[in-house]
Amino acid sequence: MSARTPSPGHGRREFLSRVGNTAAAAAALTGALPAPIAAHDDDDFQHFHDIHRESQRARDAFEVRLKAALFQMRQGTSDHPTNGDERRYENKIGSFTKALPHDANGEVDRAAFAALVHAMRTSDPADFEAIPLGGPTKLVNPQAGFAFGYRGADAQATPVRVPPRFSSAETAGEMVELYWAALTRDVPFDQYATDTTIAAACAELSALSDYRGPKIGGAVTPGTIFRGPTAGDLIGPFISQLLWKPINYGPYVVDQRVRITPSNTTDPSADYLWNYAEWLTVQNGGAPPRPQAVGTARRYLITSRDLSEWLHRDFSSQGGTDAVFILMANGVGFAPGNPYLTSATQVGNFTFGVSQILDLIASTANTALQACWFQKWAVDRKVRPEEFGGSIHNKLTLGLPRPIHHEVLDSEALARSRAKYGTFLLPQAYAEGCPVHPAYPSGHSVFAGAWGTILKAFFNSAAVITNPVVPDATGSTLVPYVGPPLTAGNEIDKLVSNIGPGRAGPCGVHWRSDCVEGMNMGEACAIAVLQDMRRTYNESFGGFQFKKFDGTTVTI
Repeated sequence: MSARTPSPGHGRREFLSRVGNTAAAAAALTGALPAPIAAHDDDDFQHFHDIHRESQRARDAFEVRLKAALFQMRQGTSDHPTNGDERRYENKIGSFTKALPHDANGEVDRAAFAALVHAMRTSDPADFEAIPLGGPTKLVNPQAGFAFGYRGADAQATPVRVPPRFSSAETAGEMVELYWAALTRDVPFDQYATDTTIAAACAELSALSDYRGPKIGGAVTPGTIFRGPTAGDLIGPFISQLLWKPINYGPYVVDQRVRITPSNTTDPSADYLWNYAEWLTVQNGGAPPRPQAVGTARRYLITSRDLSEWLHRDFSSQGGTDAVFILMANGVGFAPGNPYLTSATQVGNFTFGVSQILDLIASTANTALQACWFQKWAVDRKVRPEEFGGSIHNKLTLGLPRPIHHEVLDSEALARSRAKYGTFLLPQAYAEGCPVHPAYPSGHSVFAGAWGTILKAFFNSAAVITNPVVPDATGSTLVPYVGPPLTAGNEIDKLVSNIGPGRAGPCGVHWRSDCVEGMNMGEACAIAVLQDMRRTYNESFGGFQFKKFDGTTVTI
C-alpha cells in the first residue's frame, strides 16, 4: 500500500471507544446550544448515548460532524463592536432607516427605529412583524443572521473591522469618490487615461486626507481609480476576463453582452433619486416615482453604467458559477494539490471536481451572506450613501446640524454634481436606489469574496488565461487583448472586485469600506467552510493553498 497523508479523522475507532470523553464532548456541545434547539432535539441527544449500536459508517459520519462543530466552537466569537454612530446621534442620521417612516427632513420616526432595534435584540419573529413601515416596501431578511448553519463558522462568529464613523475623513473620502463615480458612469474604461473628468477625480482623491482606494506612488491614477484592493485589480483592464469571455454553459455558449440602459454624459435623467421629493418618497418605502429604464440593445461591459446594470440583475452565485465554465475553457486546470491530477485510474467529480466546486460556490455564498446579514442588521445598521447624501443636502440647503467632514462639503465632486443635478443628493444608478438593508458590509462583496476564495482553492491560480480579450470601442464585439499576462488568480480577484466594490463606485449603493471589508468577511467564511471540508475527504490530500486578497498565502 502506498504511503498517504493521515486523515484528520485518523483513529476514529479509538476516539469512539473512549465513551466517557465522547459523552463529555456531547455534554459540552449540548450545553453550548440555546435552549430552544436543545429542547427540540432531546430525542437526538438521548440517541447520542446509544451511538455504539450504530454501524461503523454512521459513527464515522457522526464523528466528522462532531469534530467540525467542536473545532468551530473553539474558534470563539467576536464581540462585534460598532462605530458608535447609533448611540451618538439621537435622530439616527448615522443609521440605516430606509423603508421606515420619515419626516420632511428625512429623519426617521424614533418609535419605528426603536421597534427595529428591539426586534434585533429579542430575535422574536413576532417583534419583526410589529416594526412600523413607511410604505409598501419591506425590509430584506433581517432575521437571516439568527439562522444556524451546518458548514463553516456560525453566522455570528466572523469578525469584521469597525466601520468608519459618520463624521470621519474616511467617510468623506468615500463619499467624494461616489460623487465622482456618478459623474463618470458613462466614460468608457478605455478612455480613462484621456478623460478630463477622470483626471480631475484622480487629482482630488489624491489630495484627500484619508482616502483608502488604490494608489501608485501615493497618487490615484486613471489606472487605479474606482478599482478594488487586490494586486490583481491593477493588472490589465478594469473588467475581469471572467465578465467578458463567453460561457460554455452546458450545451449552450452564452456571450456576456448586457442590456444597456440609456445614458448621456449631460442628461441627469439617466440617474435617479437626485430630486428631493423622489428621494424622500423612496426613503419612506414608497415605489420609485420614475421606473427603471431598460434598454433593448446589448453590448459588452465598457462603462461603469454597464457594470451597474449587470450588478442590478445578477444572483449571488452567478459570477462564480460562470467563472467555473470560463476557467475550464481557457486553459486553467485544477490547483496543484488536487489528488486526481496524479491519479492513473481516476478523475474527480463530486469530490475535487466540477460538481463539488459548483455546489460550494452556491452554498458558501449563502453561508457567508448569513454572517453578513447578522452584521448588517444586528450590529452596525450603517447608513447608506444614498441616505448620507440626504444629510449633505439638508445641511447645505436648510442648515440642519449634520456633523459631516468638510472635505466632502468643500469638494469639487460635490460642486460638479450640484451643478449637473440641481441638488446635493447622491445620484443613483437605480430607480429604487439602494436595497432595503443596511450598508455594512456589502452583500455582493461578501458572497463574491466567499466564492472567489473557493475558486482559488480549487483552480490553478498561476495559470495564464488563454486568448484574453477586450471589447471594441462600441462594445459590440471582442478583440484580442495586448498587455501583461493575465493569470487566473488575479482575474478571479478582479472579478470579485468588479462584483463587490463594483456596488460602490459604479452603482453608488455602497461605501468602499463596505466592499473591502465584505470581501474579507466572505473570504473568512469560505476558509471556515474549507476547514470543515478538509476533514471529510477519503482521498490522499495535502490541503488547500492559495493567496488571500491581501496577498498572503494560506494553507488549509
